[in-house]
Amino acid sequence: MYIQKNKEQIEQEEKLLENQEPQKFLPPDDFSELEAPHDMLIEKYSKDVLLHWRASEFEIFERDRKWYLYMSAILIAIVAYAVFTNSLIMAVVFILFGVVGYIYINKEPRVLDFMITREGVVAGREIYSFDNINSFWIFYEEDGLRVISLHTQSYLAPYIHIPIADQDPSEIRRILLQYNPEEEHKPGMVDTLERLLRL
Repeated sequence: MYIQKNKEQIEQEEKLLENQEPQKFLPPDDFSELEAPHDMLIEKYSKDVLLHWRASEFEIFERDRKWYLYMSAILIAIVAYAVFTNSLIMAVVFILFGVVGYIYINKEPRVLDFMITREGVVAGREIYSFDNINSFWIFYEEDGLRVISLHTQSYLAPYIHIPIADQDPSEIRRILLQYNPEEEHKPGMVDTLERLLRL
């Protein structure tokens, strides 16, 4: 009796499955509702915006034909020296360095949104919380460097430079002083070389 009942139940379930219409997957009408975790984090940090501006992600230097000739001559001299001393790896590295450098310097910079909020500094899709910032300094030259330098607790890249474009540096300083101390930062060797070589 028990076995017979089980068979009947199985037959009924099979009939139900046969008659049942397959479920269709309907995509959402508005894909903007599907937020990535990173975007949600930015939205959280973007509340109570104290200052907002837009600027190029990096400084653009004017490079004339002479500049390209000088850089090419230096690179060719280094590669020739590497070949002469049988340092083929060194030659390959500098050739790759030249190719990558050429692509990089001819890349158009993105225009990013920068914000100072009550939680930290937002630069494009990057967030720098005030809790992770040790100090700040503003480099402001009339015809030169105009960036906020943030000394963070990161070991790999402790100094972050954020362009301020035509923003008032005194206003930025006033806001940042509420959250972090101001300490003079010296331009690093890499920064100095980048400016000298117009990279």
